[in-house]
Amino acid sequence: MTGSPQRLSGAPGTGWVLGVDSGGSGVRVALARADGSGTTAPAVSDRPAPVGERGIEAASLLGLLLPLAERLMREAGAPRISAACVGAAGMASLGDDLRARLPAALSDALGVTELALAGDAVTAYAGALGLRPGVVVAAGTGMIALGTGGDGQGWRRADGWGHLLGDDGGGAWIGRAGLAAAVRAHDGRAGGSGPLLARARALFGPVEKLPGQLYPRPDRPAVLASFAPEVAACAAQDPVAAGILRRAAAHILESAAAVRPAAGPVDVAFTGGLFKMGEPLLAPLREQAARLLPEAALVPAAGDPLDGAVLIAGALHGGRLTLPTDPALLSLIRSSRLVRSGSSGQPRPATERDR
Repeated sequence: MTGSPQRLSGAPGTGWVLGVDSGGSGVRVALARADGSGTTAPAVSDRPAPVGERGIEAASLLGLLLPLAERLMREAGAPRISAACVGAAGMASLGDDLRARLPAALSDALGVTELALAGDAVTAYAGALGLRPGVVVAAGTGMIALGTGGDGQGWRRADGWGHLLGDDGGGAWIGRAGLAAAVRAHDGRAGGSGPLLARARALFGPVEKLPGQLYPRPDRPAVLASFAPEVAACAAQDPVAAGILRRAAAHILESAAAVRPAAGPVDVAFTGGLFKMGEPLLAPLREQAARLLPEAALVPAAGDPLDGAVLIAGALHGGRLTLPTDPALLSLIRSSRLVRSGSSGQPRPATERDR
């Protein structure tokens, strides 16, 4: 979407926007000219923002993103940021602290006067399809489908319920199904897979110790998802592994169908690390699309969630943002609502001078 990253230099009258992508693997930040003429290479921290009692910890996220943003601003000669978009995994359900604290903090530190706070599914959508109507399935460890028709009906969302209740077809789901087939083979039960049992032993050791390696782990979804590539590697020779990926593809398409804006043609993009496993998953997606998602054009994702965050920030600054707002998925805070901190460090209401 943004083309090749460029080294930018400041110019009189140039506006600047900032995109932030915060997820389980860390924080990425990119700076762009507001007119869309260029984007910096991302600045990256491999430390994710932790989750506390109020959800994602705003102070920790700020401690990661501000040094990255300030470094990019120095390199580009950008005196301030006009608009920013922070996309975060868990914004919908764990974003209370971010919504309470980021507006004032980003205004104080970077000069931000327009701010979009978005769930990572929204920035993934914008990165993949831009601002146009359609459907995006974002899948990695988990899986969520998001659609909008530009018809005033807002966002349509399916799945994204986590590995215990849903995320059907995502990496953790595939990994769990593969490990279940492995232990069935170990027991001698029907539906087991010898190749997957061999892969499980190679990755985790004796199968008898597998429950102890999974159940107590706080990162259990990621551990399960680590076995998904093993399922893909076995699919060409193992019908059980191939069947798992065929069911995963069906779940993904069913979620996409649930959020399509209306009957008729629709663009559908798939984005996220899960689809990097390639043909073992993409082939059953294509094969089943006509039946489960009729009249859909499967289009390549134009960019990733960081591209989407930069695009949203630029569109917000330029008055071109047409994606629907939503209290949980995409909230906009403009200059009249931003606050600055007084000498006490506590937020105070914005004044006309601030505006």
